[in-house]
Amino acid sequence: MSTCDIKIWCTWALAVTYEAGEYTKQKFNAEKTGGEPVIPSPNLDTDLVMACDRLADVLIKAYKNPIKMQIDIARYSELISPKNTGHNDEKEEKLLERCPPDHEGTKLVDKPATILDALGTIIAWYLPDALTETTQKEIRATTDLLGPSLKKV
Repeated sequence: MSTCDIKIWCTWALAVTYEAGEYTKQKFNAEKTGGEPVIPSPNLDTDLVMACDRLADVLIKAYKNPIKMQIDIARYSELISPKNTGHNDEKEEKLLERCPPDHEGTKLVDKPATILDALGTIIAWYLPDALTETTQKEIRATTDLLGPSLKKV
């Protein structure tokens, strides 16, 4: 493949990725707010539209299944530093004193969910089966092909 062919392919792949992301975002927002149905771009093939629909569906399920933790993530993030490794017992003790863990026990999360802090800030999304195995393989392969272009950015 020539340099020109690679640039054209990368440009096309990035454009399709952008359109797929926009479609998924619009579909998620429409389902979240009860908006009008979203029509996918004709530039997206059927398999990709189905993958985007699956992702949007799992995102909606997670959004509608919030799990609230008794922690202020903004306060907690101010107290930790990138140098915290979790291996300094003295620092960990002080952090536990200032930000005690939620004592509601351990909760098994086995379906899509959003993990929220005490103020309602989303800390994490749990999205099982959001991406099919095929989609994951395609993402890995595409990332490998886009690697040289991404390194330049």
